[in-house]
Amino acid sequence: MSQILLHSMVFHFLAAAIYAGLSARFWHTRWRGAVREQRRPGLLPWERALLLAALSIHGITLAFEVFAPSGMRFGFSLALSMMLWLAIVLYWIESLYTRMEGLQMLGLPLAAVCVLLPGLFPGQPLHFNTDSIAFRTHFLIAMLAYSLFTLAALHALLMAAAEKHLHSGRLSPLLASLPPLMTMEALLFRLIHVGFVLLTLTLISGVFFAEALFGKALTVDHKTVFALISWLIFAALLLGRHLRGWRGRVALRWTLAGFVALLLAYVGSRFVIEVILGRSV
Repeated sequence: MSQILLHSMVFHFLAAAIYAGLSARFWHTRWRGAVREQRRPGLLPWERALLLAALSIHGITLAFEVFAPSGMRFGFSLALSMMLWLAIVLYWIESLYTRMEGLQMLGLPLAAVCVLLPGLFPGQPLHFNTDSIAFRTHFLIAMLAYSLFTLAALHALLMAAAEKHLHSGRLSPLLASLPPLMTMEALLFRLIHVGFVLLTLTLISGVFFAEALFGKALTVDHKTVFALISWLIFAALLLGRHLRGWRGRVALRWTLAGFVALLLAYVGSRFVIEVILGRSV
């Protein structure tokens, strides 16, 4: 067991080192400097390959940690690690078709930290029928929803930075090479629309099939309350977008508020239970 743990930690540090190394490279080659120097290209082939290697290592560690031989384990650290992993995977795929280079400056440093967290906080065994197809489908949909909203939140932060620097007249090569703000805004709402559908499916399955999924009736706890608050915030944002044309800073603020509520729904509540209170669920 100790040898398996040692190998797992090696993979953790290897993935974190690649994420951190790529972050440093992107900072020096994309973010710094004046626009007049040059507008930087997208991901180079070797950078894309190295990022794919980090994602593969990260994904392998997650598979062994979550679906352990002793049973499925999960907790706030594994949730954060999986959210960032899926978000970067989605970014890697999307970047094949759309210029999204700015997200690497926000996502990769966070991924470098989150990939190490399960080594410190390994999570806890889940005491219900985790082998059922229904539960695993619910789990997958929920994590995809979290990851899409994570990507949307990072995208909103990038848009806010671009808008701020645009008004100040100081753009880095990276920000100058981004698509127009309206194009970025369209991508943001595409992410939110898909994430909202997945979040809705997660809530519906959790409410109506709680006993089949978790072995007990639905309880109104902090996780449920914050998840519903997040759903209402994103629902209001999409209605405001379609009925009143919300955009710009208003849309960015609602996006970040919905993401914070969603983060508190599971990650925040599990952090309090596991770390602060020191008990299992």
